[in-house]
Amino acid sequence: MSDGRVFELRTYYATEGRFADLERRFVDHTLALFDRHGMEVVAFWTPTEGPDTGTALLYLLAFPDRPAADAAWTAFRADPDWQQAKAASEVDGSLVARIDSVFLAPTAYSPLR
Repeated sequence: MSDGRVFELRTYYATEGRFADLERRFVDHTLALFDRHGMEVVAFWTPTEGPDTGTALLYLLAFPDRPAADAAWTAFRADPDWQQAKAASEVDGSLVARIDSVFLAPTAYSPLR
């Protein structure tokens, strides 16, 4: 049973040849915007083997509850700085071919709660 805190595991599959650009956008823009909107970054990962090596970026966000997550994403997407950074980084086409997202609730025995 969770106390309401939720985690969101997101996987971004970069458009062919755009993985470095995707990482640069996170470093140069997205991380500061996440912080601005109360989106707690737990960690980022990249696969070290398998078909998604070099093309997938996975990360975990933490939120107090699902309504807080929804509100944070709404504010993030509406942020003019995000809209500008996204548009500028995608002048030559989209950086992301697909995004998978799953919300997770920690178990009572999880050390990460």
